[in-house]
Parts: sequence; C-alpha cells; structure tokens
Amino acid sequence: MRILVANDDGIGAPGIKALATALARENEVYVVAPDRERSAMGHALTLHRPLAAEPYALDPSLAGAWSTTGTPSDCVKLAVGAILPHPPDLIVSGINRGPNLGADVLYSGTVSASLEGVINGFPAVAFSLAAFTDRGYAQAAEFALSLVRQLQTRTLPPKFLLNVNIPALEGEPYAGVRVTKLGVRRYQDVFEQRTDPRGRTFYWLAGEAIEAGEDADSDVVAVRSNYVSITPIQYDMTHYPMLEPIKGWNLQLEAPVQA
Repeated sequence: MRILVANDDGIGAPGIKALATALARENEVYVVAPDRERSAMGHALTLHRPLAAEPYALDPSLAGAWSTTGTPSDCVKLAVGAILPHPPDLIVSGINRGPNLGADVLYSGTVSASLEGVINGFPAVAFSLAAFTDRGYAQAAEFALSLVRQLQTRTLPPKFLLNVNIPALEGEPYAGVRVTKLGVRRYQDVFEQRTDPRGRTFYWLAGEAIEAGEDADSDVVAVRSNYVSITPIQYDMTHYPMLEPIKGWNLQLEAPVQA
C-alpha cells in the first residue's frame, strides 16, 4: 500500500518518525510535513505566499520525505498535487503529541491533515497519543500498523475519516479498543496578561480541559480508561434533522429600502 504521512508537530517530531518507520516495514511510505510545529492550525491553508518544500533525511526505509513551510493541510494538498510520483492509497497523520478528543478535532492540524485527504477523495486516519511526553510512541505506532493492515481489505465510505486516540502506555497492554463517539471536552480558558519589553500588553492563552460529565461511550472516557479510541468523523457538518423544520419558517425577503 502507498501511504502519505503528515502531521502538525513538525517533521522532526518523534511521533511522525515512529509512525512512518513502522508503516514502512510493510508499505511504500512518503512523508510530507511542516518544517516546524503547526499545532492547533485547524484547516488553515497558505494562499498569499509561496510554499517551499525540501527533501528531508527522516529515515532510509521511507520512499521519500519532504519538509514544507506550509500548514498540515498544505502538506497534504502539496503532496498529492505536486510532490508524490503517484497518488497514495491512504493518508495518515500523526502520531500527534497530545490527544485529539471531542471538540479538539475542530482545532487540530493533525485531524485537518487527514480531513484534507478525505476531501480530495482518499481514505484517511488521524493518530494521536494521549500525552505530552515522548512515552508510548513506539507502541502506538505498532497499533497504527495493525489498523492499516485492516484497511487493506476494508473500504472507508466517502467523507469519513477515522480519528484514533491511543493511551500513552509503554510495555503494558492497552485495556482494549473501543469504537466511540466524540466527547465534549470543553476548555477552561485562562488568558494570562503580560507586558512586552516595549510596554505593550499581550495575552497568553492557557487553561485546562474539562472532562467531567462525559458520556460513557465517548472517546474521552475510553482513553481515560486506557482504551484505544476509534471515532469515525465526517466533514459534512449539515444538521439534517433541521432541514425540514427550517423550511417551514416564515422566511421572506424584506423589500429593499428606497434611498
């Protein structure tokens, strides 16, 4: 299988090397990733300046690797549109440093990279490790390889990707695998006010995730209980049950006001 690997932590991050080299044991793997960290970029695209791409010596087992000056979504667009010699069979992103649970998927560059693949007609998976340390990447990469083996004989429907969150364990087994729904995972935002050397005020966003009150079948609860969470998500955000009720509203255009 020909696989494109991207991420948002940057091409030098440990997660992407662990993922790409594990997949390369059985697949033809290409890596196109940002030249530096691009976390929480969402689905941003670079439209007002050119993109640079340079070969990168990530691992000799790979078919090729490039670092770019773009966002995670840029990387996927650039890879399939200009860099790769042939279209990939699968696009994966990660392994992200930190989880992408619940509402995180709306901000995540990791998820957006895979989503860009889906938009362009490719099956895709986003992998995240539920910790901000270097512990557990190798074990998570082995699970990613086992899941990719499954995808060789299965077809993901259009418009869907798999969002996979993996507990940060090392040398001990996961509790299991759960197919989950997205949780909520709101954040208690804190803005720290500071002053720069020129006396100007600026704000630094901090805060912590709020994981209380989550449903038992959510990705948040699964990962908290040391289960691997697999959530099918889609980019079609239409709320179909509301289509007919809104059609019944008294929606009339006002007559234009005469000058």
